[in-house]
Amino acid sequence: MSAPRRICVVTGTRAEYGLLYWLLRDIAADPALELQLVVTGMHLSPEFGLTVRDIERDGFAIDQRVEMLLSSDTGVGTAKAMGLGLIGFADAWSARRPDIVVLLGDRFEMLAAASAALALRLPMAHIHGGELTEGAMDDAIRHALSKLAHLHFTAAEDYRQRVIRMGEAPERVYNVGAPGLDNLLRLPLLERAALAEALGHALRGMVFLVTFHPETLSKTSDETQGLSEVDALLAALDTFPDAQVVLTLPNADPGGRGIAGRLREWAADWARRDPGRVQVHASLGSLRYLSLMRAASVVIGNSSSGLLEAPSLNVPSVNIGARQRGRLRAGSVLDCAAQAEDIARAILQALDPAWRAARRGWENPYGPLDEAGASRRILQVLRTADLDGLLCKRFHDVACNSTPGAVE
Repeated sequence: MSAPRRICVVTGTRAEYGLLYWLLRDIAADPALELQLVVTGMHLSPEFGLTVRDIERDGFAIDQRVEMLLSSDTGVGTAKAMGLGLIGFADAWSARRPDIVVLLGDRFEMLAAASAALALRLPMAHIHGGELTEGAMDDAIRHALSKLAHLHFTAAEDYRQRVIRMGEAPERVYNVGAPGLDNLLRLPLLERAALAEALGHALRGMVFLVTFHPETLSKTSDETQGLSEVDALLAALDTFPDAQVVLTLPNADPGGRGIAGRLREWAADWARRDPGRVQVHASLGSLRYLSLMRAASVVIGNSSSGLLEAPSLNVPSVNIGARQRGRLRAGSVLDCAAQAEDIARAILQALDPAWRAARRGWENPYGPLDEAGASRRILQVLRTADLDGLLCKRFHDVACNSTPGAVE
């Protein structure tokens, strides 16, 4: 009897862990596989909620912790964190020697992990490749990860075709759908009363769920990254004093700490005038976040969840600025400039009953909810992929015929 195939999954942020949750569960439950879990980045930082404790509460054993996050809000700090991560992942891969390393998305933590895996000749599988986020440096990191990886799991056929046009062999690129939709199908979301208890505060009639990250490719300095945009957002929110605002804080990107400070200041100001109107959370976790999304009147900001998950819950999204520019989006997503008047106008439209009624049953470009199941499709490939010769990649000329990569 052969030894179980060692599948090592890396997670560095709360959002990424939420997308990986069911894949982790499915790998752990498969006798043909051995789950290895490496935790890094924001998970290990009290500043960002020390979300490693959520992973442990979920019952996962953590095989390796890679400390790499600096208390810095600059590009220099991010670059140095990547250097620390490269050293830490070199040690992790040397100790664990996984058969396949699984990476999701577009974060700088994943680029450090992939660079070390490349040097140690470890096969890599990448989830959510082929997408575009033109307002963030994550866009370049995502494409770099695609070129470093050996197996690809995309969230839509358009993205699969883009990865193939980047030179990846079609038989190694699988359109599996968006893993985030698995949560909506497999995770029992909280009803409003239970959600309020889990959040620790009451929910008013109209709720705005707000997440705003810095646009890391803007030309402003690290110290002012995203501040004018977040000020415009807050000015727009001030025009809806009857709405309860639940804020989730930004990621550990250049400018993120400055934005978080501005959000906390605004929340403290409202606490003096109207206690309970504004709530701030460093991290909500998938269950509370998605339950809150379902209960919200509108999702506001520039998080990818407003494009991927919100349409499947029939909740409109106001997407601000350029961070998510280039991603597929449903008709429920209202794009607007990072100007107070434009944001307020988009929120008004999202709240308009006639507009909402006309767009009930918004088609999610990442697939219908009843066809979700990305985690199990990924699992099938991780279990059966031939590892012999996987490290050797030949550039695929797009002029050649491509064979669809399908996972039943």
